[in-house]
Amino acid sequence: MTPQPQPSMPQQQRLALIEQARKAVLESRAPLSPPLLAPWVERSWRRCLDIGLEPRQHITFDTVTSGAAQRAIEANQPLLRAAAPVIQSLSRAMAHTRYFAILTDARGLVIDVNGPVDRHNPQAASIARIGVDLSERAVGTTAIGTTLADLQPVWLHRGEHFFDDTSVYSCAGAPIWGPDGQCVGMLDLTGVNVIEQPALKHLVTQSARSIENALTLSQPHRLLLCLSWPGRMPGDASDGLVCLDADGQITALNRPAADMLGIAAGMAPGHCSELFAVPVETLFDAARHQRGPLEVPLWSGLRLSVLAQLSQGGERGALHGAAGHSLPLKDVETAMIRKAVDDARGNVKEAARALGISRATVYRKLGRKG
Repeated sequence: MTPQPQPSMPQQQRLALIEQARKAVLESRAPLSPPLLAPWVERSWRRCLDIGLEPRQHITFDTVTSGAAQRAIEANQPLLRAAAPVIQSLSRAMAHTRYFAILTDARGLVIDVNGPVDRHNPQAASIARIGVDLSERAVGTTAIGTTLADLQPVWLHRGEHFFDDTSVYSCAGAPIWGPDGQCVGMLDLTGVNVIEQPALKHLVTQSARSIENALTLSQPHRLLLCLSWPGRMPGDASDGLVCLDADGQITALNRPAADMLGIAAGMAPGHCSELFAVPVETLFDAARHQRGPLEVPLWSGLRLSVLAQLSQGGERGALHGAAGHSLPLKDVETAMIRKAVDDARGNVKEAARALGISRATVYRKLGRKG
C-alpha cells in the first residue's frame, strides 16, 4: 500500500477546529477569536452569508445550457490548449490519492475535467461535468469560487466548504493569469472523502504557472526574453517571460515577468525601452549572436539577467520546435550551457566563468563527470 503523508495537524483535531469555526461564524455570526480558519475561508463564508445563502440549504450542481457551455468552450480554446498537457501530467503527481483536476473559465464554469473521477459516486460525478457552474454564488465556498474571488492559491478541507452538502470535498485551487495580466480561469484539484493533502496547494500553483507560460509563449512574437535575477540560472517555471514584436513592443508577458518589471495587473506593458535601460537593438543583437544571458539594467535601478531568443518563423517562440511543440525551459538552459562550452572550445572553467556558475554546475547540467 502506498504510504499516505500525514497533515501537519492530527485529522480529528483539524476537523474539530473547523466545526468550532462553523458554529462561531455560520451559526452565531460572531467574529473568530483566535482565528480558526485560513483568512480566505472566513472571507468566503461571510460573502456567502451576505448574499443570503444558508449552510443547511441543499444544493444542486446545475449546468448551463448546452449552447452556453459550447460558447464557453469556444471562447477558451487558447486556455484549453495550454492546459491540456499540464492537466494530463497531474495524474502522475496525484497517483493513488483519488484527487482529480477541474479547469474552469474566469466565471467558475467547468470547461475540462481530467483524472480518476468515480462516476458511480454522485458527489464526484455531479461536479466533474463540462458546463457546471461552480462559482461562489452558485455553490458557496469552494476552492474554485474562493480562488476566483481572492485571486490567490487556496486550500480547503471538508467543513471549510460553506454548505453542509459540500463538506465531503477537499480541494486546492490557483488562478491562471493570461498574457494580458487578466485572470482567465483557474485550476482545481478535488477529492471526495479523501485524506487531507495540503501539499496540493503547491502543486496546483506550479501547474497553473506552467499553463500561464504556455499561454504566453503561444502569442505571436519576434523575440523572447527569459528573465531571472542575477545569480540564478534560467530554466524553470519561475522565470519571467516577455514576448516582443519586431519593433520591441511587448506583446505578452507572464506573471513573474510582470512582478520583476513592476507592471501591475491590467496595466499595458508598452515598449521594452520604457522598462529596460538598453536599446532594443542590444537585445536583438544578443539573440542573433546567441551570447547567453546578459545583465541588463532597468530604469528602476534594478538589474535582471536576460536571455534573449529569436523566434522561429517570426511568430512562434524560440522555445518551440519546428512542429510548434513547446520545449521545457530547462532545455534552453542546457543548450545555453552547451554553447558556452563550445564557444570556449571545450574549456569548462572558461565557460563557467562566462555564465557566472561553477564548473560543477556545468558538469551536472550536461550530465558529464568532472
